[in-house]
Amino acid sequence: MKHILASLLFLFCFVSPLFAGEVDVINVTIRQENADRYQFNVTLRHNDTGWKHYADRWEILGPKGAVLATRVLAHPHVDEQPFTRSLSGVHIAPDIREVTIRGHDSVHGYGGKQVKVHLPR
Repeated sequence: MKHILASLLFLFCFVSPLFAGEVDVINVTIRQENADRYQFNVTLRHNDTGWKHYADRWEILGPKGAVLATRVLAHPHVDEQPFTRSLSGVHIAPDIREVTIRGHDSVHGYGGKQVKVHLPR
């Protein structure tokens, strides 16, 4: 019995980070700072388990998928879910009317729910 429990515990240590899933973007608000600069407030949900598996960034993508800006998340948010982080001074060309926000985590990479938003002009 001890060997079975030890084996299960060992297996759980390696498999449990996979259960945290992918990062979902659940809300985005945008404030226009001036003609071509914006502040993005992005709310993410991810079952961070600690340093081995956590939401480590979110990105703003242009209409053709180009990364316009990245907000790096410096630490896990195990006890703060969902959580919101901001990025100011994001330059977006005047001809871009809509962007997509996507999340990234340290195990799965990109995935989960993305959100498309129209820019206030």
